Amino acid sequence: MDGPGDLSDDALRLWNAARALNAAALARDGDRVSLPPLLFFTDPVRTPRPWETAARLPAGSAVVYRHFGAADAVETAQRLRDVTGARDVRLLIGLDADLAATVGADGVHLAERALDSAQALRRRWPEWVLTGAVHSVEAAAGAPVQLDAVVVSPIFPAGGASAARAATGVGALRLAVRQASGPVYALGGVNAQTADRLADTGVCGIAGVDAVQRAFSGRADPRT
Repeated sequence: MDGPGDLSDDALRLWNAARALNAAALARDGDRVSLPPLLFFTDPVRTPRPWETAARLPAGSAVVYRHFGAADAVETAQRLRDVTGARDVRLLIGLDADLAATVGADGVHLAERALDSAQALRRRWPEWVLTGAVHSVEAAAGAPVQLDAVVVSPIFPAGGASAARAATGVGALRLAVRQASGPVYALGGVNAQTADRLADTGVCGIAGVDAVQRAFSGRADPRT
């Protein structure tokens, strides 16, 4: 398992920033916050081999596998489960509770359009970690209480599907944290260079796609 000396400078900066945010949230909210500091979100196009990044993540972090209907979803999910299970890294499956159950994942991440399924999922799998995507302060405030956390995006200008969305900014993120019923993650444009701007927002951690992949691949200049 990688230690601090095995991580790139960007990976260390991102991980240390995420842990500091998580520790501050834990100190503030106590037992309400027992969530990973860092979430690695996969994407079939932008992260075609997500298990390679998962194999370098620090213990205590998490992978959110989003397959978007890929033909090899079961194979990839199982490969991620094997890697994460060996490293004390949690695995959430995007929007697919059946696949999560099949591979023995730790929970499910819901798209904003599917947040109303949180109550039923919580009843069926009370031990799972449930997170949900939101894209506004209003959506964060109205998210189901059954969610363990919401992921607000995009905070800064970002790539992928978030490229078409206006960045919410740090001010709106602070408001979302105050109005949400549970912990909040920041996603979108959060990288080793921008993570420090999240200090004092109240978020419980950092989520990323390209930024996490690049940082934990030892590549420079993570952007989203």
